[in-house]
Amino acid sequence: MEPTSSLNRVDRKNKRAVVTGSEIQSQANAGGFITTDSEKSLVSRQASQVEQIELRTYVFLDSLQPQLAAYMGTVSRGFLPIPGDSCLWMEVSPGMAIHRVTDIALKASNVRLGQMIVEREFGSFALYHKDQSTVLHSGDVVLDAIGSEVRKRTKPTTSWTEIIRAITPDHSVLINRQNRSGSMIQSGMSMFILETEPAGYVLKAANEAEKASNITVVDVKAVGAFGRLTLAGKEGDVEEAAAASINAIEQISNY
Repeated sequence: MEPTSSLNRVDRKNKRAVVTGSEIQSQANAGGFITTDSEKSLVSRQASQVEQIELRTYVFLDSLQPQLAAYMGTVSRGFLPIPGDSCLWMEVSPGMAIHRVTDIALKASNVRLGQMIVEREFGSFALYHKDQSTVLHSGDVVLDAIGSEVRKRTKPTTSWTEIIRAITPDHSVLINRQNRSGSMIQSGMSMFILETEPAGYVLKAANEAEKASNITVVDVKAVGAFGRLTLAGKEGDVEEAAAASINAIEQISNY
């Protein structure tokens, strides 16, 4: 008696192949690809999981300013950004979903991956390219894949904002000794600090502040529960930068 393979049985009466219980058309009439029942359920589950991804942060920077680009380069473990590059920062929940989102974005265009941070609750990435449309295209493909839109992102809130004028030597030394990757702050400078939730929005605030005024970027933390921005400079410059930062956050909140 000739054995019959479960993966290649033939219904001799109807002359149709049967693959793990699913009838399929002959090669002449086939309009798509052949898949098994188990593969169908796997694809369905994967699609369902992708659509459950929550978009927390979507930040597009049209042109990275020199100090912010340099700062991001010091913390980047991937491709380094160059001043003038466009940048897309996305944060999703749950954290492990960032691998799926990153895969979708990188296969959509020739953007370069600068950072990918995987936390328990949230996951983030930074994409760079000199062409704005290339970066935006990857963002659009990701949004379409997870069934979301820019307007559905979590709106930013400002948790803390303050200008400290003529900082003391003790204070400036302690700030410079903390874990930071930007420039040092000097005594006598004024300091602007901003805290946002979600964290990634401080990148928009930092980029717009650097466009608006001649300030020093001391620290930009865009990962974690809260984002923190520290800028320094002359009092008038810091006030101008602070206004630009706060305005950038308000524009996103009102979008």
